[in-house]
Amino acid sequence: MAAITRVYTLAHVAEMLGEDVDWLSEISGDMEPEDGYLWIYGPNEEQTQGFTDFGIDNLIDAIREYKSNPNLQPRPPVRT
Repeated sequence: MAAITRVYTLAHVAEMLGEDVDWLSEISGDMEPEDGYLWIYGPNEEQTQGFTDFGIDNLIDAIREYKSNPNLQPRPPVRT
């Protein structure tokens, strides 16, 4: 297994993928560290979700699944 060389914040991944940050936060809740999903801790008890390159690939798969299956919740936000 290759070493992890970078981690992207949830906000950055949402921007990269053109998706809503809150929705991505909800659908990534089922991901595990083995899926490339991490928590990043900063000063003053600041924390955010983070993704490795592998994690972004897994998140993209989850996005496709949620968008293609109308029975899955949560639904992506409607853009106006």
